[in-house]
Amino acid sequence: MADHIRIRKAQGTWVVRAGGAVLGESTNALELTEGDFPPVIYFPREDLAMAMLEGSDSTSHCPWKGDATYYEIHTKSQVISDAGWSYESPKPAVERIKDHLAFYPQKVAVEQL
Repeated sequence: MADHIRIRKAQGTWVVRAGGAVLGESTNALELTEGDFPPVIYFPREDLAMAMLEGSDSTSHCPWKGDATYYEIHTKSQVISDAGWSYESPKPAVERIKDHLAFYPQKVAVEQL
């Protein structure tokens, strides 16, 4: 793993909300820190309401993490496009984030309870 990426268990309970709905709550979230960027919380899929998430056609590539796929969120009031992402087959050095999703804080609320 590149020295600038660190993954650790996120302390406490984390919740993600969008469009007035709670998408998930977890005590098993991971915190990924990459260089000087703010930490990103990755939620395990089993702690998310995956029925509210639908894969989009968007993708991106990170040389350290691999290929990301994106998800839109469907709430009763809106569809929030490309609100979250996942590394379905992350590079071995960051395999802990497999089966986890992260979300853009500009599009949803990610909070520690």
